[in-house]
Amino acid sequence: MSLARGDRPGPRVVLPEPCLIVLVGAAGSGKSTLATRLFPPDQVLSSDAHRAMLTGDESNQRVTRTAFAILHRQLARRMAERVTTVVDATNVTSFARRALVRRAAAEGIPAVAIVLDLPPVLVLARNATRPGRIVPEGAVRRQLDDLARSIRRGSLDADGFAAIHVVRASAELDTLSIGRGP
Repeated sequence: MSLARGDRPGPRVVLPEPCLIVLVGAAGSGKSTLATRLFPPDQVLSSDAHRAMLTGDESNQRVTRTAFAILHRQLARRMAERVTTVVDATNVTSFARRALVRRAAAEGIPAVAIVLDLPPVLVLARNATRPGRIVPEGAVRRQLDDLARSIRRGSLDADGFAAIHVVRASAELDTLSIGRGP
């Protein structure tokens, strides 16, 4: 579970084409920022964007079930079309991750996890300063606990990912780059 160093400064993740990229991390860890920086908008399925589409408010948790139902339908269609797709959601539980990996596996597409396991104090600070999208601290702490438990128990390894890349420092996150492989 490490990042390769390429010819560019910072870690480099080499992705097969097509693939499913599952971003994993607590609210405030930088998943959406990373997705925006590294992937074209048409490749990203975001749970927050689906909530916003339904209610105009990406933080409206009352529509989470519907938002994820739509996200999973879109993912199934994209996997059937063999289109590289990024899922931008917390995905801190094995239940959430395995459902995504199964959809990719059904089409013979590899799933790759990019795990943002940043220090909790940093994640909490980033969350507290997010413009308009602050998640309650208790919820972020539960997400951090779920992620730590997934890493400690090895459930990420058991979820069926073709590769798992873990980012543990802000500098790695800020300099991470993507390459395409076979």
